[in-house]
Amino acid sequence: MRADRLVSLVLLLRQRGRLTADTLARELEVSTRTVLRDIEALSAAGVPVYAERGRHGGFALSPGFRTELTGLNHDEALALLTAGSGRGEQVFGLGSALASAMRKVVDALPESHRATASDAAQRFLVDPETDLLSRRLVTEEVPDTTMIEVRRAVLAGHKLRIHYAATGQTPQWRTLDPIGLVTVRDRGYLLATRSGADRTYRLSRVLAAEELPETAQRPNRVDLDRIWRERSAQFLSGGDHITVLVRVNPVRREDLLDTALAVRAEEPDADGWLRLEVTFQDSRHAEWALWQLSTDAEALAPQSLRTSLRNRAAAIATRYGDSS
Repeated sequence: MRADRLVSLVLLLRQRGRLTADTLARELEVSTRTVLRDIEALSAAGVPVYAERGRHGGFALSPGFRTELTGLNHDEALALLTAGSGRGEQVFGLGSALASAMRKVVDALPESHRATASDAAQRFLVDPETDLLSRRLVTEEVPDTTMIEVRRAVLAGHKLRIHYAATGQTPQWRTLDPIGLVTVRDRGYLLATRSGADRTYRLSRVLAAEELPETAQRPNRVDLDRIWRERSAQFLSGGDHITVLVRVNPVRREDLLDTALAVRAEEPDADGWLRLEVTFQDSRHAEWALWQLSTDAEALAPQSLRTSLRNRAAAIATRYGDSS
């Protein structure tokens, strides 16, 4: 345990330069006295760490000293940094271990890539706390060629052109300013702006993508966690969204969820069907989505939607009634 802490101490000094004992203690989650003992142990082991006195003093490593962590290429390091950019610090009480690992990953990169990878990691968010659209546990696949173009534009800060298939609409090409990528229980989202307005796109509905050479209009640093929370809250409280209580045949569950914007509850029904509370874009969207499922789904509420579906079915029955 102490050996890992000593490595973390060296990496902190290597990456951030001169640090006070109090700062090191906070970073390593130990007492100042423990830091001072560790500094002495490093010096005894031949690590060139020295103390600087005065108001702006602290501990530092001799210039040129470097630890090595081999076997990681740039993309592998970026992947690990991305994992650490989500809520991994809350998993199984491994916050200190994760922080130490992230410092080692950053230190392993060549000097020319270190800042780039650290900055890039802020553009990815894995499983944020806000649970929008989280009830579906089926992995959505995005073609590699599409994902590569999207990721390149996000990391490079370039504009992005996508061919997007919104629910119930004809696919269209759109030019965006990408902000970052979010994954929520195997669903991927692209956060972006379009003509200055906030936009969120499901990656599984991106049919094609093209990174453009123009620079995207976006802030240099972002807090994806905050942006995701804000957009989720706006989504759940604004617009003409409608929440529908639905019974659905389990074999058509995924078809229903693929058209929904959000699912807040799900439980088995008495006859083996599933009862779900589903949010749709508006009443028209809800009617269209349930009509596609025919007799494999039933809207239980609101009554206005049941009435619309019944009237639609009656009109079809009249049109195709017995002409004799």
